[in-house]
Amino acid sequence: MWTLKTMSTFSTAVFLLLLTPSSATPPPPFKKIYAFGDSYTDTGNTKSGTGPRAFTYVSNLPYGRTFFHRPTNRYSDGRLVIDFVAESLSLPYLPPYLNRNADTSAGINYAVAGSTAIRHAFFVKNNLTLILTPQSLQTQLNWFNKTLKGKKCKNAVLSPAECEAVFRDALVWVGEIGANDYAYSVGSTVRSGTILRRAVRSVTEFVEVLLNKGAKYVVVQGLPTTGCLTLAMYLSPETDRDDIGCVATVNNQSYIHNTLLQTNIQNLRRKYPKSIIVYADYWNAYRSIVKNAPKLGFHELYKTCCGSSGGSYNFDLLGTCGSSSASSCKNPSQYINWDGVHLTEGMYKILSDLFLKGAFTHPPFESLLRSKQNAA
Repeated sequence: MWTLKTMSTFSTAVFLLLLTPSSATPPPPFKKIYAFGDSYTDTGNTKSGTGPRAFTYVSNLPYGRTFFHRPTNRYSDGRLVIDFVAESLSLPYLPPYLNRNADTSAGINYAVAGSTAIRHAFFVKNNLTLILTPQSLQTQLNWFNKTLKGKKCKNAVLSPAECEAVFRDALVWVGEIGANDYAYSVGSTVRSGTILRRAVRSVTEFVEVLLNKGAKYVVVQGLPTTGCLTLAMYLSPETDRDDIGCVATVNNQSYIHNTLLQTNIQNLRRKYPKSIIVYADYWNAYRSIVKNAPKLGFHELYKTCCGSSGGSYNFDLLGTCGSSSASSCKNPSQYINWDGVHLTEGMYKILSDLFLKGAFTHPPFESLLRSKQNAA
């Protein structure tokens, strides 16, 4: 039976328990991130005039207006998936590699807008002149090698201790790349099958190089449903649509690309059993958002927030976001598409949640975090 004395003692104990500081929050599992990719991951390596043709105003408002309140050379109104990844790991936003004055102690971003998976020389050889940015994954690897050289990690075989130290607490994030390869070859004599084989092989070889250097925790993003981007919708006939209203042929192209990439990743997992390679299923994550758009607060699935000409898509290749003839919507968070090719911060936020907490990474990203914490 409770008495006043025991109740008083109990209350005092509860009060003291509430006042007692909880155990210290465990430190973040990773101390740095090395990121690669194209404009979906680029945090500033590309600036106005040097990016993909028709999207050369990234240094102008309204780019960056939502979160940073100024242009940061990100192709969005605010943060990207990689920014939300950094936030989730309690790390600062990744500085672009070309910002030589930045603090790189918590990682570096090597992604470049307009970058291709296939080496630039291939496009030059085939007279594909749409490219303004001559960077590819090979360029980013060259930059990364310079970083490793500065950390005395030239060769994982010759200097295993130094390389192990570099990668022990590092998350390697390979953002989506390859969409530009297909875009640059549209209308050319280069077959899509050639792009498919070369692009997937380039990404696979790039990941394997990182694994050979000592990377232990790697995330590889697949291509999104590129047929849902405003530019694809704008250029395609209305008869070419799939069950979610996007361009069927383009979405199918990305799906086949991702299927082959996943097969190669599975082979890498068998070859490098001591490393964890997570596949981020961008295609199905994007598709699930489109199918559930109203519940997620999206009212415009294909129309650009920032563009010109109005109409069904508010898009004009001669008046893209940031140009004098373009304007932006009042509520970007209600839009999926920001400028016709790139996405809004609202879209990137939900995508990042699906990758970091949802069922669209294989194996789950949380299992990667547990493995890292158990290895600490």
